[in-house]
Amino acid sequence: MTEETKQIYGGQAVVEGVMFGGREYTVTAIRRKNKEIEFFRLPRTNNRLLQVTKKIPFIRGIAAIVHASATGARHLNFSSERFGVNPEDDDEIAKQNENQSKLTMLLGVAVVGVLSFIFGKVVFTAVPAILAALAKPIFPTHTAQVLLESIIKLFFLLGYIYMISLTPLVKRVFQYHGAEHKVINAYENNLPLTVENVQLQTRLHYRCGSSFILFTVIISMFIYLLVPTEPLWLRLVNRLALIPVVLGISFEVLQLTNKLRDVPVLRFLGYPGLWLQLLTTKEPNDQQVEVAIASFNELLRLEQKHS
Repeated sequence: MTEETKQIYGGQAVVEGVMFGGREYTVTAIRRKNKEIEFFRLPRTNNRLLQVTKKIPFIRGIAAIVHASATGARHLNFSSERFGVNPEDDDEIAKQNENQSKLTMLLGVAVVGVLSFIFGKVVFTAVPAILAALAKPIFPTHTAQVLLESIIKLFFLLGYIYMISLTPLVKRVFQYHGAEHKVINAYENNLPLTVENVQLQTRLHYRCGSSFILFTVIISMFIYLLVPTEPLWLRLVNRLALIPVVLGISFEVLQLTNKLRDVPVLRFLGYPGLWLQLLTTKEPNDQQVEVAIASFNELLRLEQKHS
């Protein structure tokens, strides 16, 4: 299979495992407490609206994010429920499902995942704007306000990632994130998916969602220069209304930097996202890489069986 026709796969880290997604399936593999690997397989639904929107530039990014949030939430829910339970205690999971929150029961895991993303994005957008407005006596001009707001947002992002990375659970998730990238890089470099080959790969990747998050900070700064910062209520309305615009443009920039990563003069455009991945990924151990390889191989098996 040539570089041009090779199928593009993506994924995400979950609790004690890795999820990969293809055209027809998403698959998660996790390491259970007894060291065995367990899979969660989810067929993709054929949503006509989703298929149409994925072909429209600037709109397709929003559709992809919503779909990824919904799907990712289901896989994350599976991993968080299963990884810490001994196989002989699997009946306990049924009891946990009975005691889940009313919100989850009413809306479903996928919808809660999308709502969580939207809530986080609203807070991440509104709070820096309010803090920058409070500093208006020191930074009175429009340009200074936008720059300050963007710097606050960047510090929020870096500080939040750094703080959660100090917790053992998130540190292991970041290791699985690194394993996910290594497997994708080995696959894209046409290498056999062995632990040795995968471990030799970089844990960074141009298409990573971490890069996308950083691009939203950069892109929003340029867009905010075009809209007023006064009064505060209008500033907040503008910021919230522009969230879909920022997401759509950032997604296109992410895709562009991935296409240009092999062009020596232009590959640096993706460097800021790669630098952020130094925080959001950690070097995985061999056992974590084994889980990532198992997840990807299972996805390939299902995709080939379907074709």
